[in-house]
Amino acid sequence: MGHSIFVVDVFAERQYAGNQLAVVIAAGDLTTAQMQEIARETHFSETTFVLANEPGSNGWPVRIFTPAIELPFAGHPTLGTAWVIRRELLGLTREPCAGEELVLDLKIGSIPVRFEIEEEGPPVPWMRQQPPTFGEEVDGDAVAAVLGLGAADLDPRFPVREVSTGVPFLIVPVATLEAVQRGSLDIPRYRALIEPLAAKSILFFCPQTLSADNDLHARVFAEFFGVPEDPATGSANGCLAAYLAAQRYWGTAQIEARVEQGYEIDRPSLLRLRADATSEPFKVEVGGRVFPSMRGRLED
Repeated sequence: MGHSIFVVDVFAERQYAGNQLAVVIAAGDLTTAQMQEIARETHFSETTFVLANEPGSNGWPVRIFTPAIELPFAGHPTLGTAWVIRRELLGLTREPCAGEELVLDLKIGSIPVRFEIEEEGPPVPWMRQQPPTFGEEVDGDAVAAVLGLGAADLDPRFPVREVSTGVPFLIVPVATLEAVQRGSLDIPRYRALIEPLAAKSILFFCPQTLSADNDLHARVFAEFFGVPEDPATGSANGCLAAYLAAQRYWGTAQIEARVEQGYEIDRPSLLRLRADATSEPFKVEVGGRVFPSMRGRLED
């Protein structure tokens, strides 16, 4: 094959944290079966394939695979792939200009990624997700049992609900950090629960955090996609951002939040969220830093 492959850590505040992503460039000659095989061999939560060395009319063409299936959209692959394109294909190692962005052409459509400079640390890429859609509320007792929790562990102020900004997730508000950390996945109950639902993955969260700098602590179970627990999930947190704004979680329809994830599996991650339920369309953005980890070549 001879294709270059890059591994980056996304939603990380330092190297070797966050969620690992493998990015294969100049991958347009690979078949779907080959891409799926590479993603299965890499066995990160996702692997992306940049199909060309320059953008098309709708942006840079990119495909996203889990070890099990292809996805139309996912969060940390979008941010990490944009970072690799900027650095490796465009050769841009300088600080980004104000408003600088790339557009990725994904199965779901075009997703813009903007690079923002902060006072400290490397630039933060942000992606604008699709306007959210909201599904039906789901029985909290059943969801609690799937997570190895009791009904009293859920936050009674807010519903359990399906939300999608491209990929649907079940968003579950939990009352305490202790309960979130205690959560585990009952596989038979999980499979029975998700069978009729559009959402196949669960994000559960609470307002207590391990770091005083953060606003929420979250975990994501995605066993359906071959990822028992994900260290940092941009698509799920986009759904969470929409949920927080729509439910007026902090009493406001406009939110900015920092979400810690991945601590239970020793991959501490930080996701930055913005949402505005008053805008038209409903605005959802997710950001997080990216650090390079490894580079190499695929064997023939």
